[in-house]
Amino acid sequence: MFKRQIQASLQRWAASPFRKPLVIRGARQTGKTTVVNEFAKEFETYLYVNLENPHAAALFDASKGITDLLSDLLLYCNKEKKDGRILVFIDEIQNSPAAVQKLRYFYEECPEIFVIAAGSLLERLLASGISFPVGRVEYLAMHPCSFLEFLNAMGEESLYDRIKTRPASLNAFHDRLMTLLNRYALIGGMPEVVARYAATKDVVGLSSVLLSLIEGYRDDSEKYASSKSEKECIRTILRQGWGMAGSTISFSGFGGSNYGSRDMGESFRLLEKAMLLELVYPTVNTGLPIITESRKSPKLLWLDIGLVNFAAGNQREVFGAKDILDVWKGHLAEQLVGQELLTLSDAYGSVRAFWVRNAKGSEAEVDFVCNIQSTLIPIEVKAGVNSKLRSLHSFVDQSHKTQNSAPCRLAVRIWSGPYSSDMVTTPSGNSFILLNIPFYLIGALDLILEPYLNE
Repeated sequence: MFKRQIQASLQRWAASPFRKPLVIRGARQTGKTTVVNEFAKEFETYLYVNLENPHAAALFDASKGITDLLSDLLLYCNKEKKDGRILVFIDEIQNSPAAVQKLRYFYEECPEIFVIAAGSLLERLLASGISFPVGRVEYLAMHPCSFLEFLNAMGEESLYDRIKTRPASLNAFHDRLMTLLNRYALIGGMPEVVARYAATKDVVGLSSVLLSLIEGYRDDSEKYASSKSEKECIRTILRQGWGMAGSTISFSGFGGSNYGSRDMGESFRLLEKAMLLELVYPTVNTGLPIITESRKSPKLLWLDIGLVNFAAGNQREVFGAKDILDVWKGHLAEQLVGQELLTLSDAYGSVRAFWVRNAKGSEAEVDFVCNIQSTLIPIEVKAGVNSKLRSLHSFVDQSHKTQNSAPCRLAVRIWSGPYSSDMVTTPSGNSFILLNIPFYLIGALDLILEPYLNE
């Protein structure tokens, strides 16, 4: 197994004196079980139960105390209790409301036991009226592999280490990193796909893996849907939506369907809760907090760019592209950037937003705005010269007119060129630092911005 960044978060969780049972949220096949199994090697006793098995689910009888439950888990797993730490991993916990409730008692009665739960369809459980014990569990989000994790899988640990320590010193390796980045943009970050490619270097051979993932998500729609119309809406999204990655969408009539905004919107939100996609809404603010306009049309971003390319039949175009910014009028590049930005944090509930100018007839739009170290950073995904970044200039100018927030002094342009920085002045005379960051350094964005934000 190649190293995943969430492993460090698991170690911090285990070391915390205020540790609570941990719930890992993520779409199917993002590597939750594999990561926990690897993490379990640090424990003397490891008890793994998958609640898709009804015999395992039956262990969590509501009337059973934690001491008896632990004894039953040891017997079920055919393990002896050893001296040292015990890790209990409850996989697919959505299959047992009783198991969800037991998390509370692990926390209250046996805090010395390390408990992790995971599931891919938890929203259906929550919708049924069963909730996770408030204040007695904590969460982590599991995403597909980032580009940095892809480097580890490819045996490029030295490049990984340099990006994580001195990201601004890599211009001599720019072409090599862009070649790797373009391959990542083609195949994506689903762990099974990355592992297969690392072993074979065969892109064509990945088709069967990608197809099984797509079909698996389509089959899951039967579990997500609560009505026939909702099922049809979900199928439409999973059939037509991949080709609209990075684009602004309208719910009404989506994908050529006859469904209205309400039905289609509810289906989109259900798939969003399952972490298959995200609806990224605009904000008109140039300062914190980021308050999005949920009545305006969102952008559609999927969980993985490799799935997007395969499902949309776009692999050949991506494979032959010299610059990812040339594909799909830049929409695919926005999918990639959005996906990478999400992996900067494994906190569950992290969202992305984009900025639009709050003026009639204005078309100014900044691709992303992010709260980084309590500063709102505008991020454009674009090639070209600095004078052509009109939307970014508009954002900076607007920030100087907005009361109760500091004017924007720092902005980011994600592009295919090497790392650089410029002092830019807008036509209105407002100056700001523009950091030109290549796609492969998005995973080090916090580190790159830190010296500027601490001045």
